[in-house]
Amino acid sequence: MLRTNISARALSGGLLDVLIRAGLITVLVLFCFQIFHPFLNLMLWALILAITLYPLHALIKRKLVNKDGHAATLIVVVALALLMVPIYLLGTSISESIQGTLAILKSDSLQIPLPSEKIASLPLIGQPLYDYWMQAATNMSSVFMKLMPYIKSIGLTLLGKMADVGVGFLLFIGALIIAGVFMAYGENGERSALAITSRLSGPERGPRITELCTATIRAVAQGVVGIAFIQMLLVGVGFVLMGVPGAGLLAMVALLMGIMQLPVLLVTLPVIAYVFATEGTTLATIVFGIYSLIAGMADNVLKPLMLGRGVDVPMPVILIGALGGMVSGGFIGLFIGPVALAVGYQLFWQWVQDQPSAEGLNETPQIDAVNETPKVEAMNDQRPL
Repeated sequence: MLRTNISARALSGGLLDVLIRAGLITVLVLFCFQIFHPFLNLMLWALILAITLYPLHALIKRKLVNKDGHAATLIVVVALALLMVPIYLLGTSISESIQGTLAILKSDSLQIPLPSEKIASLPLIGQPLYDYWMQAATNMSSVFMKLMPYIKSIGLTLLGKMADVGVGFLLFIGALIIAGVFMAYGENGERSALAITSRLSGPERGPRITELCTATIRAVAQGVVGIAFIQMLLVGVGFVLMGVPGAGLLAMVALLMGIMQLPVLLVTLPVIAYVFATEGTTLATIVFGIYSLIAGMADNVLKPLMLGRGVDVPMPVILIGALGGMVSGGFIGLFIGPVALAVGYQLFWQWVQDQPSAEGLNETPQIDAVNETPKVEAMNDQRPL
């Protein structure tokens, strides 16, 4: 009885120690996550960029320079120089659009033609639409005063979205610089990733999971984000050279639509129609129309070339990842969402395919044809009853 009480006390004491240690570890993990959480998106984006650009880093190191730090610095400097061009064009376009709109409103040069009498004869909405149109054509100031609260609300929303885009660009630049640091220590990072995955999933599956994650990240980043960025540059250059109003904003819309796997032609076709309607049919507009059509359909040629190099990820997975990332993480989520969901998708199916074979579970004991007894070694152990 005494031994039983001592064993029970020892068991309860050991269980209490385990619970205390587990609680302390949980508190430490939560506290570390709370500290690291403000930098989570930045570090994830930097890791994605580093994994995507590391083959280029290895090529530059092998061909041009012989040091990891110099190769990483060269990639970061060139990438920042290339990023300044769309950022400058976007800022210039937004500034010109705002100034043009304010100038039109101040000069009272906005003239609305009188409505046709046929509009009043339309059923249901004809007469209210005719009255409202007539008021806007004859007394624009009163209509503008009525619409001012809605215009103010829409303007504040647009300003908020533009601020989010600006913050996204700043975070992207910071992530690119941190990615350069990651690439400079790429070999150490690879060994660390192998050690972590091997510790979590075993020494046999660890290298396979590391290779799977790396290939998926590169495939999604190059085949989705890379193609969308290329299309944005092609479309944006054409819009700027043709003098399309809001060229920077339209190029940004083309980038977002490319990441969400929507056809960029939804942006280029209305712009082509607008250019032909305002400029007429000239050699410049014809060349612009052909160029914009080719730029809008460039993803059909680039996707088989770039997506085929990595892991095959279904397009619905990319679309869901982009939409979900946009809702949950804003502009940065558009980049992180497809990559994270694609990695999770591939890991899930790898786990499904690596399940134990069902042949061992369906095996039945072999029956001897003469004695009609199962061939089980344990049954050969003849012990007295």
